[in-house]
Amino acid sequence: MANARPTNATAPDDTGDTALQIQQVIKQSRRAARELSTLSGAVRNSVLEAMATGLLVHADAILAANAADVQQARGDNLAPSMASRLTLTAQKIQAMAQSIRQIAQQVDPVGQTIEASDRPNGLRVEKRRVPIGVIAIIYESRPNVTSDAAALCVKSGNACILRGGKESLGTNLAIAKVIQEALASSGVDAAAVQVLSTTDRAAVTALVTAQGAVDLVIPRGGESLIRAVVEQATVPVIKHYKGVCHIYIDKDADADMAVNIAYSAKVDGCAVCNTAECILVHKDIAARVLPRLATRYRQAGVQMRADPRILGLLQDAKLAVETDWGQEFLDLIVAIKQVTSVDEAISHIAQYGSQHTDAIITSNIATAQKFVQQVDSASVMVNASTRWADGYEYGLGAEIGISTDKLHARGPMGAADLCTYKFIVTGNGHIRT
Repeated sequence: MANARPTNATAPDDTGDTALQIQQVIKQSRRAARELSTLSGAVRNSVLEAMATGLLVHADAILAANAADVQQARGDNLAPSMASRLTLTAQKIQAMAQSIRQIAQQVDPVGQTIEASDRPNGLRVEKRRVPIGVIAIIYESRPNVTSDAAALCVKSGNACILRGGKESLGTNLAIAKVIQEALASSGVDAAAVQVLSTTDRAAVTALVTAQGAVDLVIPRGGESLIRAVVEQATVPVIKHYKGVCHIYIDKDADADMAVNIAYSAKVDGCAVCNTAECILVHKDIAARVLPRLATRYRQAGVQMRADPRILGLLQDAKLAVETDWGQEFLDLIVAIKQVTSVDEAISHIAQYGSQHTDAIITSNIATAQKFVQQVDSASVMVNASTRWADGYEYGLGAEIGISTDKLHARGPMGAADLCTYKFIVTGNGHIRT
């Protein structure tokens, strides 16, 4: 194991040539990535344990920095949904530490043999999991991404460059200090995790166009951020586009279950990507479900936008317009539509969904199987809320994001998804003529 090298993990600042500074950051990351790929799982886990402990020890300092960020954000009229994502509590810091410890307890993905075979000619062929290298992660207001991303990258043997939003800069730097101390305590190159302190957008451009130096870019945030990164990038990008999540209430659904799930999936976390944005209801159950659901939505302050066939069942609902279908509201707003069959529900999701997460509520096994087979989303739920689409809940400890791509990863991404693979071929003097 190499000795820890001191480095300014919050460089560059907003002075000087940002592009040149980013080049230096990338150079340091590539050096650290080579070291990380050779470290044992035990050493990488020791870094994670030190990170988790450090978050708890320095919780007061992190919360103080966060309070200052939140106050500044409110003064800048940050959207309420973004302010909610920005805000930390003691409980959230405990959850961040627990996520890191859960990642540490997972099987080490680095060096895992994915498959192996012995060829008839005597060659042994193995497909083995290896780190990707240097990963740049660009995100907005949610500071827990700083610790989650760092932990997942360390676990998977990757160096990472983290660029958070300006509204969470103070919090991110407080978390970065904890990460640096954890790396140093384990004798690991501090450049393994670098958190940028610059708010200059040129830093993002420099990262996403560093083809051959940065191996992967993962943007986490609103659709506008992700599209901006994709439009500029020459480095491969794994995208997490908008979460237009649907719940289809089938004619064979349990009415109580349907109301509870449709309510919770909208109200219990309306500003996150796995919230339900559209409720599809079979015409044969609409009269039994919608008035009850509308009462609960109204009590929670949810604005309902419905198609004209069911306005009479939804007190205080507004008439939906075409743009409401396929809209990621991220707010206490929900679109509601009546359908005549599961096939119509599937067609609606295919047209307006984002391939993130969609759910069916039904007691009919054949209908559920049809929905699961034909809905082309990263996660498909049966009799469960879309809100369960989450790396922690899937046992990943945390997630680097929820990919709506199909290559190279899909859905909540854990440490194993931050690995690629190589083939190891072992012979005994074999030649090919």
